[in-house]
Amino acid sequence: MRGWWLVLPVAALLVSGCTGGSGAGAESGSGSGSATGKPSAGASASAGVSPGPSASAGAYDPATYAPQVRTYAKKAGVSAQLLMAVLYNEDYKPHDPAFERSWQKYKPDAAFGIANMHRAAFDQTKRGRPFAARKWEELPDDRALAVEAAAWYLHDMSAQLPAHWAGGYSRDELMALGYNAGGGNMAAFARGAKPGSQASDYLTRLRDNWKKAGAAVAG
Repeated sequence: MRGWWLVLPVAALLVSGCTGGSGAGAESGSGSGSATGKPSAGASASAGVSPGPSASAGAYDPATYAPQVRTYAKKAGVSAQLLMAVLYNEDYKPHDPAFERSWQKYKPDAAFGIANMHRAAFDQTKRGRPFAARKWEELPDDRALAVEAAAWYLHDMSAQLPAHWAGGYSRDELMALGYNAGGGNMAAFARGAKPGSQASDYLTRLRDNWKKAGAAVAG
């Protein structure tokens, strides 16, 4: 699923050249969801929170945003380790603002920001939240906003979980599956449905990233 991003830099450059520059701007997972559930993931971010390094400040490392992850995870009532692990999971493609906008011209339903959130997921998640006045197009440039939105999306996934579930998943694993595949699919997995190859791969990567994510937010 991730390998096709290797060809995107060429495709994005070609699209950018044909269209005359860049446009406005939770993996098919983080926002796409399914027909059975939620779409799958004021001032800049929330008052008192540092926006973090610039989105154009060279190579991206999710651990750089540990302070924002801890802050927004606490506000949303979710695990900081889970939120950081999701960021590591979503770090499979370039997170350069110009690249994302060029690719979005070619693929309008593409996800934006370091948490790879789709428009529908962002618009639904922001309702009644401190960032309600913000726009999905801002996600590539404002990484703190992307972290904040992802935290609240995970909060919403948590609220949709049943009291009991099958399958041997932890609560955080189901929430991550919800981030990847949407609330409807998360509920199906909780009832015992077998995840498809994409969701299974997402869960495997989450488990692989878990210890690293914990170390990143422990400081």
